[in-house]
Amino acid sequence: MSRVVLAYSGGLDTSVLLKKLIDSGNEVIAMTANLGESDHIAGEAAEAALEGVRRKALTLGAKEAVLLDVRERFIKDYCQYALRANALYEGVYPLSASLSRPLLADLLVETAHEYHADAVAHGCTGKGNDQVRIEVGVRARAPELRCIAPLRDEPMSRPDAIAYAQAHNVPIPHTIDKPFSVDANLWGRSIEAGVLENPWTAPPEEAYAWTKPPSQQPSVPTETIVDFNEGVPSIEGVSGAKMLAKLNGIAGAHGFGRLDLIEDRVVGLKSREVYECPGSLSLIAANKALERLVLTRDELRVKAGLDQKYAELIYDGLWSSPLRGALNAFNEHLAARMTGSVRLSFFHGQAVVTGSRSPFALYDEGLATYGAGDTFKHDAATGFIEIFGLPVAAGARTAGKSLACTS
Repeated sequence: MSRVVLAYSGGLDTSVLLKKLIDSGNEVIAMTANLGESDHIAGEAAEAALEGVRRKALTLGAKEAVLLDVRERFIKDYCQYALRANALYEGVYPLSASLSRPLLADLLVETAHEYHADAVAHGCTGKGNDQVRIEVGVRARAPELRCIAPLRDEPMSRPDAIAYAQAHNVPIPHTIDKPFSVDANLWGRSIEAGVLENPWTAPPEEAYAWTKPPSQQPSVPTETIVDFNEGVPSIEGVSGAKMLAKLNGIAGAHGFGRLDLIEDRVVGLKSREVYECPGSLSLIAANKALERLVLTRDELRVKAGLDQKYAELIYDGLWSSPLRGALNAFNEHLAARMTGSVRLSFFHGQAVVTGSRSPFALYDEGLATYGAGDTFKHDAATGFIEIFGLPVAAGARTAGKSLACTS
């Protein structure tokens, strides 16, 4: 008999997997991480929802069910690094699910050590990205632990999984007509499967939970100021998980944060993914605005390319790579000047930056203005243009000689 720590969400896949592991003779420790997926629900109801997941695991036969509140750890040790890198996979997706996987890998290892387990398990399939992220993360921390992926070794279609759950009295929220697979945390909510697998089909409104449709959005804009202290954001003095939950509510009320993406998975295939990321996308928009105010042109140009690479490392499951550590050092250096405030206006599905300020601003109104206070030395531009254009002029003369020789 093996003692296995299972990353347990309470959804279809992990509930079926929990039952299958127990029926195969394993002792299972169900580990559930509170990543803020229920923070949009009022306090007591959110706690009840998470406690319901824990009790469900025990009811299904888990030897122990562990509920870990890691919301602040998730924001501080994972999301904050991604924010500094403006991490958007393929320029669109803020990596909500991807960011949680290295944390889940760490938690699996820590729980396995605490309960003297010899294996960890997850509900990922052979098609997905998460198998890579979780298993590479576990190997980076504890290469002696076995990683079990039953749904990869013996794949089950979603209808088959639903049928199995119904046959074995496993309570699930899915039906054949509405088989959405949802993964959520404070950084965003992922929705896939079912009718969404056809990229021509518009996402049905019931797929969304955090963002309001136009008919339910406020009739006037909402302004919010995001304050940064060395790159760490806050709203009205509140930071961390509570700040992000609040921002999810503000932005989501205006319908901001919906994404519909055909993305390239790690394993080589394309998939259609629908996301709700109101808070994270708002913070990235604010962070970029502050960067434009305080960083030099060369820093911004170099950082844009590095940010893209940072997002790819997260998506590809390479959180533990030395390169990401090096990029963290670069962003940490820049963060010393990332202090200031950015004003966002939310309305009709948009988040628009309407102002920014910082004690480290490189913007100089006296130089930029076209008004009476203009301090720019206009006559200096003549010499600048002549020197700046020397290579172009030399190239033009050379091109003229070349044409003369061939005529």
